[in-house]
Amino acid sequence: MRGYKFCLIKAYLDKGMGLTYYVKYLIALFGISSLDPKTTIIFAIIWMIFSFFLGYFWYKYHLADAENEVANRFNPFVKEMRTKLKNKRFK
Repeated sequence: MRGYKFCLIKAYLDKGMGLTYYVKYLIALFGISSLDPKTTIIFAIIWMIFSFFLGYFWYKYHLADAENEVANRFNPFVKEMRTKLKNKRFK
């Protein structure tokens, strides 16, 4: 599949950055207050690397599946479909 590895790396990075969303504001605040672009860029790169590995482990240990299941438990459509399928199976 063309682009699969690229999309997988992007998914890891996106998930990790989503989980550490507020860190970017801390980095920006540090950059504005210190006026030290070199250190700010180093912090941003470290944050991106950490986000990538966090996203990787999030998918590797199936926390994304658990997160999806939690969302499904409160989704009215999923509740209705599960009830219908459960009733159909046992009739």
